Amino acid sequence: MRALSFLTLVFTTCLSLNTSLRAEAPPNVVLIISDDHHWGDYSFMGHPEVKTPHLDKLASQSLLFTRGYVPSSLCCPSLATIISGQYPHQNYITSNDPPGSSAGKLKQNDPAFLEGREKFNKHMDQLNTLPRVLGKQGYVSFQTGKWWQGDFTRGGFTHGMTKGSRHGDDGLKIGRETMQPMYDFMKMAQGEKKPFFLWYAPFLPHTPHNPPDRLLAKYKDKTPSLTVAKYWAMVEWLDETCGDLMKYLDDNGLAENTIVVYVTDNGWIQDPEKPKYAPRSKQSQYDGGLRTPIMVRWPGKVKPGKTEALASSIDIAPTVLRAIGSEPPKEMTGLNLLDTAAVDARKTIYGEIFTHDSQNIDVPGASLRWRWMIDGDFKIIVPDSKNEPDAKVELYKITSDINEQRDLSLTQTERVKELTAKLDAWWKP
Repeated sequence: MRALSFLTLVFTTCLSLNTSLRAEAPPNVVLIISDDHHWGDYSFMGHPEVKTPHLDKLASQSLLFTRGYVPSSLCCPSLATIISGQYPHQNYITSNDPPGSSAGKLKQNDPAFLEGREKFNKHMDQLNTLPRVLGKQGYVSFQTGKWWQGDFTRGGFTHGMTKGSRHGDDGLKIGRETMQPMYDFMKMAQGEKKPFFLWYAPFLPHTPHNPPDRLLAKYKDKTPSLTVAKYWAMVEWLDETCGDLMKYLDDNGLAENTIVVYVTDNGWIQDPEKPKYAPRSKQSQYDGGLRTPIMVRWPGKVKPGKTEALASSIDIAPTVLRAIGSEPPKEMTGLNLLDTAAVDARKTIYGEIFTHDSQNIDVPGASLRWRWMIDGDFKIIVPDSKNEPDAKVELYKITSDINEQRDLSLTQTERVKELTAKLDAWWKP
């Protein structure tokens, strides 16, 4: 009898455990993507003036990669990389606009411009995007903010704000004008008892730099440059909206079972004289345009901490999919950022910079300007002879020369040769 009672107890406990595991709801996923934001312009990254209390809090609760990167320093290809888990040369979305757009040859309502954008959109249609893969696992998804590839449905979202214009239309209201559409979506998902994926990519701190007066007033006396003060205030405005979003998760009982990921689409160095970006930032091959903090928060599942291990936005999609228990598609070659051993073992990451206007939408190599790679302590930049005929190979010891001021390519020729061969083995058009 005692033996029988013991077996009954074991059976009941196992049954209860299995039922509990089955009943655990899949985690929600919130992806925050800031827009045109330098990697150092946060309090938690050491900026002496910019205040980001809400992102500081998120960073303290997250696994924080202080040396995160995006492969390409331009909005459209960077966002396409994040959502697809593929490099631009793999997903064919390399540039912002079709051939001839920036030269004034095409206007955005010209048939040739619209045809070119549709070619980009068709490339997106072919991809196993993160929301598309999550949808097969029962997730609903919502697009807000920046989005380049036509209607939100082209990316696999079930719900969204962008109807189809160049980079966001109605979606660009999020953060700047309202947060309500996201709240309505999450309330709907809760009501239907469905896990959700939220793409929060506000047009912040992107130009126009028109922050609320109350925020601009905080920075006017901290810099002689009004353009810099406006940009700093825009960063704090972004931070406030992130705080509002985190508060909604807390207030509605969603925080504990929601994975929050943070990244920026590309860097920005504010020109102190003009309302534009300075060199060596957006569109460039330098860390000012490529580096970003990357954070992953999942209370009770991901231990908070800070690491200087290399991370890439190419890792975000496979990380999310593995976290929910799903195998990423084979074309997603990034690492699972929650696999500490794999991340620590990786010493090399790659990237590529293309022309703002595509040279040929169906041939990625036609638009290439630079390929770059970080390998251990060193970063190599290799120009493409077609689009950058006057540029030279550059080599930096990036771990100590973080602003890339001392080019070592002429004194370390053997290292240049070795790293170039390694870069060629990754991708050479």
